[in-house]
Amino acid sequence: MRYIAARPEGKICLFGAPFDSTTSYRPGSRFGPAALREASYSLETYSPIQDADLTDVSFMDSGDIELPFGDPVPGLSLIRAQTQAILTAERIPFLLGGEHLVTLGVVQALAEAYPDLKIIHLDAHADLRHDYLGQQLSHATVMRRIADIIGPDNIRQIGIRSLDKPERELVNQLKSNAYDAIGWAGACPCYITCDPYILDPSVFPGTGTPEPGGMSFAELTQTLIALVSQVACAGLDVVELAPNQDLSGVSAVVAAKVVRECLIALGT
Repeated sequence: MRYIAARPEGKICLFGAPFDSTTSYRPGSRFGPAALREASYSLETYSPIQDADLTDVSFMDSGDIELPFGDPVPGLSLIRAQTQAILTAERIPFLLGGEHLVTLGVVQALAEAYPDLKIIHLDAHADLRHDYLGQQLSHATVMRRIADIIGPDNIRQIGIRSLDKPERELVNQLKSNAYDAIGWAGACPCYITCDPYILDPSVFPGTGTPEPGGMSFAELTQTLIALVSQVACAGLDVVELAPNQDLSGVSAVVAAKVVRECLIALGT
């Protein structure tokens, strides 16, 4: 199954990373890419928010990477290689997760291609722990591992409301809002990683670790449209949809609509 309106070739390349081996609470994000694609067929291609249509966007869907479960290192290597192939083809990578650790594989490839890479991270959780239960590769440590690669000064975070005490000082350095982040990014290549945990769980219950007190859907889409359309977007992702945690199917539709708005903002 391919994302609605996708073409055999396109400037933006969707690809899925169905992996959730380090999920710390409720697993199921490995099913996210497939559920998101299926939900996309319930959506119109036209966005009234942007007055633009997905059919006018040059994008393709290369499907999911086949990833082994368990040890995340082989999976991250495969994600990195796929991202490198997308960049070699002069396309923009758009990853569908999968738990948030999958973002690390993309950033590893992008950091090689763009030495001045910046990251904008939208999430409820800081994901800045040095380790989680003794493991340094985890969805709870992904931004710390990214900071190890590009430095914390090249990361800005939006929406964080859940962290442990050791993360607090670094979070205070990195916190931002969309418009400050746009100015901070400047003309540098920028990767945008969106964990829908940033949404209130009343809007998006299909997650592994729901965190009350988040954004509305309208607030998130406005933020993402502003970011994607105004920074030099080198790639982006939407991760952590766990469709099995929301039997109504609403969370998959929400994620699919977020992807639609990002594709349109990036491609028109």
